[in-house]
Amino acid sequence: MAGTHTVLFTLLPTVLILIALAGVESAAVKDVKDSKAQGEFNTHTHALQIELPHTLIFSYSIALAGASKRVFMPASDASNFFKQRSRRSPRTYEEYYAEQRVKMAANERRREHLEEQNNEYENYLEEERDEQYERTREKNEQWREFHYDGQYPRYPYHRQYV
Repeated sequence: MAGTHTVLFTLLPTVLILIALAGVESAAVKDVKDSKAQGEFNTHTHALQIELPHTLIFSYSIALAGASKRVFMPASDASNFFKQRSRRSPRTYEEYYAEQRVKMAANERRREHLEEQNNEYENYLEEERDEQYERTREKNEQWREFHYDGQYPRYPYHRQYV
């Protein structure tokens, strides 16, 4: 029973922190233009840093919920912000050519890999054909020896052109 109480008391702060952070939906973006809100935010965080060891976690979670409304923005606004940033700042010459070098290196690796596979397959086919030719030749020789009646010269020598 005592073990259950210790587990519950150790998990309680974790659950409370997770509940406090559940209201946060997206990333924070600092607004430099609004210096008044920034000054309030800085004094508010200093007060929290000083008071945090002396106060309960509940007061910190309430303060965090108020601060998150001022600092955090919805996910759609944040994604639009980053899309606009990418549109306003085009890629530099170095970035473009670095990307092209990466693509060319990937194409070269792919080409080498396919060439290696083709070579392996051609070697395999050549070995298979050689083995098949050898088996066929041996079978033909055995057949000729078995059916040789002794009247004519053997097969390779009775042709006119050798």
